[in-house]
Amino acid sequence: MADRDVEQLTAADARAEWERLAAKVARANLAYHREDAPEISDAEYDALKQRLALIEARFPEFAVGSPTGQVGAAPSETFAKVTHAVRMLSLENAFADEDVADFAGRVRSFLNLTDDAPLAFTAEPKIDGLSLSLRYEAGQLVQAATRGDGEVGENVTENARTIADIPKALSGAPAVLEVRGEVYMSHADFAALNARQAAAGEKIFANPRNAAAGSLRQLDATITAARPLRFFAYSWGEVSAPLARTQMDAVGRLREMGFQVNPRTQLCRTTAELLTVYGEIEQARASLGYDIDGVVYKVDDLALQARLGFRSTTPRWAIAHKFPAELAWTRLEAIDIQVGRTGALSPVARLTPVTVGGVVVSNATLHNEDYIAGRDAKGNLIRDGKDIRIGDWVQVYRAGDVIPKVADVDLSKRPEGALAYVFPRQCPECGSDAVREEGDAVRRCTGGLICPAQAVEKLKHFVSRGAFDIEGLGARQIEMFFADDQLPVREPAEIFTLAARDATNITKLKNRDGFGEKSVTNLFQAIEDKRKIPLNRLIFALGIRHVGESAANLLARNYGTWAAFESAMTAAHVGEGPEWAALTAIDGVGDVLAASVVNSFHQAAERASIDRLVAELEVQEVAPPRTEGSPVAGKTIVFTGTLEKMTRAEAKARAEALGAKVAGSVSAKTDLLVAGPGAGSKAKEALKLGIETIDEDAWLRLICA
Repeated sequence: MADRDVEQLTAADARAEWERLAAKVARANLAYHREDAPEISDAEYDALKQRLALIEARFPEFAVGSPTGQVGAAPSETFAKVTHAVRMLSLENAFADEDVADFAGRVRSFLNLTDDAPLAFTAEPKIDGLSLSLRYEAGQLVQAATRGDGEVGENVTENARTIADIPKALSGAPAVLEVRGEVYMSHADFAALNARQAAAGEKIFANPRNAAAGSLRQLDATITAARPLRFFAYSWGEVSAPLARTQMDAVGRLREMGFQVNPRTQLCRTTAELLTVYGEIEQARASLGYDIDGVVYKVDDLALQARLGFRSTTPRWAIAHKFPAELAWTRLEAIDIQVGRTGALSPVARLTPVTVGGVVVSNATLHNEDYIAGRDAKGNLIRDGKDIRIGDWVQVYRAGDVIPKVADVDLSKRPEGALAYVFPRQCPECGSDAVREEGDAVRRCTGGLICPAQAVEKLKHFVSRGAFDIEGLGARQIEMFFADDQLPVREPAEIFTLAARDATNITKLKNRDGFGEKSVTNLFQAIEDKRKIPLNRLIFALGIRHVGESAANLLARNYGTWAAFESAMTAAHVGEGPEWAALTAIDGVGDVLAASVVNSFHQAAERASIDRLVAELEVQEVAPPRTEGSPVAGKTIVFTGTLEKMTRAEAKARAEALGAKVAGSVSAKTDLLVAGPGAGSKAKEALKLGIETIDEDAWLRLICA
């Protein structure tokens, strides 16, 4: 496979090749940066990373955690772990002016503000660096941690202490203060560092962001001290006393305490002002002296930020307006079909490699068959109705600098005889019929578990970070075990019988290539450690269509235990019965999602696979929210009619934060109905069932809002 052209690799082969190369680069990084004993030449190292980059250009999803985005040895297994007191979240992205207007509109809608009500935002450059959280207690720096997965980061305290921009002691700070910001390297310092590296015959760094990330995450703090790192502060986590009433003033407080804050941060009172600042920062981008990739907007009033709260991974009160995707024209050489874990047939454009935004791109998503044909899912024309054909000259862009897409087609350069693309009606992996159901934007393989592509992708999903996250059992290992005849893993339950089956095998896993006694012991222990699993993670890990992490959390909160969830799904029937009514009454669970879950539990093969898995596990309840003293904890609440002092979305968020369940319809399980003006059938049903009903004012008094 190492000799095959990257463009010829299937998705499975590309993943295996990527894993092989990534392991070699990781080993080379350890030997070079930690042990000072290089095992391969710079030329061979560069060739490995270049091939990795080509694979990632075709499959951008592989790039998460890749050595191509790191410098030096990754210290994740050596640094102590830090659990953030307040999660470090990512930001929602905006790519167009309309997205910014939509963001402002959503904020106003959530807060029930009219269009003419005053609402200020801050706008600041989005630094392209590495996120860092600094914890101060009694004014002293006691801990520094990387973002990690948002909940748990790496302890880099000693390294952070070497950065001149980071104060070791603060005056006038609250007793507890977590300052958050970005570690970066200026263009001038980056050039000087590379010059020193070159003069010393050492490795040249690829870009300032990677250099900064690798420098901060060094095992030896003296190496970090020798690197010209800088720090911009822009937010905070846990704080024992408020810094100020507004974002702008709070950042000012950080500046007074001795932190560097971005001088281009501005206060804006309209969407037009936000876009004006965006344009100014974009025009100045090349002269700033450090890398940025957009502008971040935040609601200025901190009380409003608190009301807006958070989604599962992003705050509602902030958004990152990314700079425009960069464009390039190239030739479309082929269209390949990839099959995902839900059976979706996804078309991928294979391109003559072209540089887009500093990255070599050789593949792009084509979404689905409608997109190729020049129309959207509703039949409306896109690209003026121009279809996409093999051999076409196409315009490629990288939306948000992440996933390459085909934006346009130059018909004047279309080759003679180019035929319209015919989307396959059979799965290219197993030959089963590929059907498109009414209302579905994609065509799906009907093979289910007999389709190897679906089976292996479901297993990869099962061990992914948001699911079971089993250390040492990644995509490469899953593919190996899936194809193994002696020690196969073809369904999730077989992961947990792996050690027992290995014990009875003549050929032990520890004696196979790529394994050893220690690595096998660690793998089996990692598997054992995941026999205890929270309910929400298990539901997400099952890979049921339409059930992402948020939906899994929603289902887990509402059913509480695996026994209750399994019993309800077994008894439920699509479109009828009390269990179906209870499922669809959950606010946020629609008919499509509900049907997908119920059908999974009623398909014999899939249900048997689930039962075998659960027999190997101890499923834990999801920890309930902290609701000490909450008057509505554990109660099921329904909102109806018009709420005048807060929006329905805010009311729901407040109720859930207090430990209540919010349902969309009234039933015998409803504890409380909050009815505003215009309440209709729900109020009548509540009266009929004898359910307590209160108005919005009483609701606000109840929750002390």
